[in-house]
Amino acid sequence: MIRYYITSRETLGGADALLREVRRACAAGVDWIQLREKQIAARELELLASRLLKQMGEFTPRPKLLLHSRADVALAVGADGIHLGSGAQALSAAEVRAVWPAALIGVSCHTRQQVALAEAQGADFAVFGPVFEKAGVRNPHGLELLREVCHRSDAARPPMPVLALGGVTAENTALCIDAGAAGIAGIRLFQGQWQV
Repeated sequence: MIRYYITSRETLGGADALLREVRRACAAGVDWIQLREKQIAARELELLASRLLKQMGEFTPRPKLLLHSRADVALAVGADGIHLGSGAQALSAAEVRAVWPAALIGVSCHTRQQVALAEAQGADFAVFGPVFEKAGVRNPHGLELLREVCHRSDAARPPMPVLALGGVTAENTALCIDAGAAGIAGIRLFQGQWQV
């Protein structure tokens, strides 16, 4: 099962707290970390990503670091890849793959069609949600749609991994895996939860 920690520096109280949280996540064995800090300038993001990579290098195996939407910064710091949004303004996985063939590329998806498109464009994985109801999110997709997305008849063989997002907890993780998810993703799911 892939464990995908999505950061939120603001909810932790700043960069130093985020570094401590990422250290805990690495020690607990998280697989991939998405640096999802959309509100900071490129130079500040570059410095933060560099600090994270240096710290993460102390762990074996080192979790993969992906930056949210900033392929330029990800390439500059030597990150492992990028996580792309699903909006009309977002880069496509195919565009990123053309300039960065070795990138680990994830795409946020909210529909079956978006998952199929991400796979067709060469994404390595999709993060699909919201699966469960959570604060501020109504009408979650639910386990049946997650199951449908994970077991698409038109999927590649082997199919692109799909990670469950949105309201995922320690208590319902097994339901996501049973539905076909290759792993789980989230902010609150991981942040502040490490038992180290």
